Amino acid sequence: MTAPDSPTPGSASERPGFARQLGRRKSISSMIEDTRDSESQGLRRTFGVFQLTMISVGATLGTGILVILGEAVPIAGPAVWLAFILAGITALLSAVSYAEMAGMVPVSGSSYSYSYATLGEGVAWVCGWCLVLEYAVSVAAVAVGAADYVNETLRIFGLSLPPSLTSGPGLPESPGGVINLSALIVIVLATVLLMRGAKESGVVNTIIVFVKLGILVFFAIVAFTAFKAGHFEPLLPMGAAGVTAAASSVFFSYIGFDAASTAGEEAKNPNRDLPRAIILSMVIVTSMYVLVAIAAIGAREWEWFSDSKAPLVQIIHEITGSNLAVFIFSAAAVLAIFSVVITVLYGQSRILLTMSRDGMVPRIFGIVSPRTGTPLAGTLITGGLVAITAALIPLGELANATSIGTLFAFCLVNIAVIYLRVKRPDLERSFKVPFGPVIPILGALACAFLMVNLGGTTWAVFGLWMVVGALIYFGYSRRHSRVGALSESDYRSSVDT
Repeated sequence: MTAPDSPTPGSASERPGFARQLGRRKSISSMIEDTRDSESQGLRRTFGVFQLTMISVGATLGTGILVILGEAVPIAGPAVWLAFILAGITALLSAVSYAEMAGMVPVSGSSYSYSYATLGEGVAWVCGWCLVLEYAVSVAAVAVGAADYVNETLRIFGLSLPPSLTSGPGLPESPGGVINLSALIVIVLATVLLMRGAKESGVVNTIIVFVKLGILVFFAIVAFTAFKAGHFEPLLPMGAAGVTAAASSVFFSYIGFDAASTAGEEAKNPNRDLPRAIILSMVIVTSMYVLVAIAAIGAREWEWFSDSKAPLVQIIHEITGSNLAVFIFSAAAVLAIFSVVITVLYGQSRILLTMSRDGMVPRIFGIVSPRTGTPLAGTLITGGLVAITAALIPLGELANATSIGTLFAFCLVNIAVIYLRVKRPDLERSFKVPFGPVIPILGALACAFLMVNLGGTTWAVFGLWMVVGALIYFGYSRRHSRVGALSESDYRSSVDT
């Protein structure tokens, strides 16, 4: 196995002061040079625009509509489809900024790398730490959702798992819970598959993406047979505030569209294909979410959703009365959620690989196996920690914590686009956000608006996460940073003007 070059920390006198190091940027040219080094270390360029789109769709589609819908409807009422549109518009505003940055900085670090190239090491660390929260915790949340579908399906057939194996400990709604076995198994299987190789896991993901597109269309067809327009009256029983609050929660459903940007070093033509894949995936995902949300509300009154953990499978069962249809839909739903776990866990390992290359996290996350072309140790460590989290923590807290970290990272990407438009107008852009800085500004404001609408508990968790991140930066990252180890003259000669 090979690893990226070790950072060479300078002496205390050689290192820049704290404030100066926080502002140090990594040049885009050096990032691209690192991608060439990564190819010699084992990463392989195997993905075209189709595979990249499937990565983003696989990481996104299914999570919210299969898992979060039942929690969002009681908040927004029949207007839950408007909440999906509002969250989708927010995500789209950020998606076009991601597309521009991905074309200019075609590396695996996603918004972490974009922030490092524009806003400096301090902001890049915060963004990278938010991405760890986004990817790792969202995988755990999605796996918990898969477990809900397994449990609901078993109940329809008169079976059930013992309470000790259906949830983590200490939950009032699930007394006697010890471990969420289904969630644990889903993540372990995904980790093993990813360790076999990116190409193999990509093929499996593509197959599953088509399966979940099929089951969501199937659900919409079945639900529209029981459609009643009266279920949409009154449209806003909770008022506009309910829609915005629900939009903040269902934004979790759009987490993952940026997954293609984590594959920058495994894309055949990243400058051209990454922007296309990001935009195309957003169109597909938003269209499916709105279609299924409208079909679900049309089939059942909004109050009905408050008692359901897996509403789509229950609607299928009540309308068709067929256990076979329920079994097929539920099995496909678990597969759909499994594809989210695969692709998001993939993205997490690539982000940690990039951060390791910069000295921000330990070298072990950057070790790439020449046999499989994957960061084996990083994937195993990440998968293990995520599996433990999913086995012990409930969905609601995980989803909200993920949303706030993601919104913060998206906000930074919008700011990065504006920064480079001003400072580096000469850079070649394979995709350019229309209407100048207007769209990135709106994207940043929309992300901030949804963050404000999240609850106090979520903000407290986010604050605690940031404190832990700050301790890691001061205790490890600042001393091991490759950019921080450069002398002032070397830094000035290396950084982009």
